Formats: sequence, structure tokens, C-alpha cells
Amino acid sequence: MSEWKDYQVPADAFTGRVILVTGAGQGVGAAAARALARQGATVILLGRSEKKLTRVYDDIVAAGGPEPAAVPMDLAKIGESEIAQLGVLINKEFGRLDGILHAANGFTFLSPLSNQKLDEWVEQFRVNVAAPFAITRGLMPLLTQAPDAAVLVIGEEHALDAKAYWGGFSVSKIGQQNWVKIAADEWEAYPQLRINWLIPGAIHSPFRTKSHPGESPDTLPGIEALVPSLLYWLGPASHGQSGQTLLFRN
Repeated sequence: MSEWKDYQVPADAFTGRVILVTGAGQGVGAAAARALARQGATVILLGRSEKKLTRVYDDIVAAGGPEPAAVPMDLAKIGESEIAQLGVLINKEFGRLDGILHAANGFTFLSPLSNQKLDEWVEQFRVNVAAPFAITRGLMPLLTQAPDAAVLVIGEEHALDAKAYWGGFSVSKIGQQNWVKIAADEWEAYPQLRINWLIPGAIHSPFRTKSHPGESPDTLPGIEALVPSLLYWLGPASHGQSGQTLLFRN
């Protein structure tokens, strides 16, 4: 097993760090937010559902983690002004940003290409590629000021293995890989900053339940199995490694 897949986090790896997590209300984003807080990070929770964000917020506080921030935001609808306001908020409240986990996932449902609509494709591209790119670009002044900063983008296995019925979702997800590679290439002037693309594979999550409703969850690892990898690639252990495609299960 790769070093990063069973990473043991040093006690002070995330102390004082501020990490933005999109899709923080459930699934990979929620699990990562809780884990980051347990390791001492201050987490900015961003997601569409205020109710779900509140639940994760309360879990972190109850566990004794640093008080997080919750920012309700719909990535399918945000524009430049909302992203600019997010940057102002983070700078005002925390004065720093040490990483972003892009875990938000835009998925409608499986169907043949002949049934997929333009609006469905546009929404999936916005959530999976355009919004993460724009948020990262908008927060670059904070990221480049950090002594060690990481951006981690959560992909999906059907980006690399295009199959019938995955349509706009698969196409938008493979777009993440090109964005990550381009960004890593352009960020060579910032050796303290890195960006990588991690594909979890089949794990038991709300997304997997939606996309594979007949599958038994007992046959899959839980999201917690992914947490050490997330902490490795968001923390100081991954310093100097950028532009990689990382397969958790293959």
C-alpha cells in the first residue's frame, strides 16, 4: 500500500491551519472536515444545505475541535461576486488559508446521451469544474501567502473509465484532471503551493448510493478509509508533490 493510503498524521500537522472544504455537508467533505478539525485545523464548511452544514459544525464543536465557519453556497449558481465575498470573509475572519478540499459533487442521474439535457450538462460542469477553478483562482492571494498550501480535488472513477449512461458527469469529471495539470504547471513559481486530483474509487457514500442504488454497502469500504489519504494530500507530508492523479482504489 502506498505511503499516503495509510498515513499516520503527526500530532501537530494541522495545528493553526485553515482549510476550506466544499461539499462539506455530507459524504467525503463532511468526513474530511471532521477529521481535519480533530487534527487541529480550523475548517471553513461550504455547501448548499445550511441544515447539513450545521450538523457538521455542531459535530466539530461537540468534539472539541477549533470552531469552524459555515458558508451556505450553491456552486451551481455562484458568480464572481460571491467568490470575491468569500475571499474577503476568509481574510477578515482568519487572515490566512492553507488549503482547499474540493469535495462538492455535481451529479444528476444516469441516462443515455439521447435523454440528457443541456441544462444538466451545464450544471455538472459548473459544480465539478468551473466553480472549483473559480474559487481556487479567487483565493489564490491567500493560498500563495501561506507557507505551505494544498489544493485537493476529489474526482470519480468514471472520469477515467467512460461508460454508457455516465454522460455529462463523466465528461465534466475528466475536465478536472486537465485543470489540475494546467494549474500545477502554471504554479511552478509557487513551490509552497500544490494541487492534486484524488479518485476514491468505489466507497460507501451518499453519491455511491445514488449512482448504484442496488449495490450492497457491505461490499465497500467506508469513507473513513479514505481519511488518511485526504490528510496526507492536504497536509505538509505532500509538500512538493503536484499535478498528480491519485487512485485510492484500482
